[in-house]
Amino acid sequence: MILTISGIILMFFGLVVSIVFWVPGIINRNRIRSIMGRRYPLVYVVYIANGPMLILFGLLLIIWPKV
Repeated sequence: MILTISGIILMFFGLVVSIVFWVPGIINRNRIRSIMGRRYPLVYVVYIANGPMLILFGLLLIIWPKV
């Protein structure tokens, strides 16, 4: 039960991060690009770690007890 609830929470936060990152009006990527300069690809590393990976780990926690 706890794993399922934790998985749902992780999936929710991963979905929120993904939506915030990809909706154009919420984050101004041009401004972030001008601030970070050559380190701008790190934004994608942080996004992958906090968006799709949280969704994947949440899904694994939901499926894990049923296996």
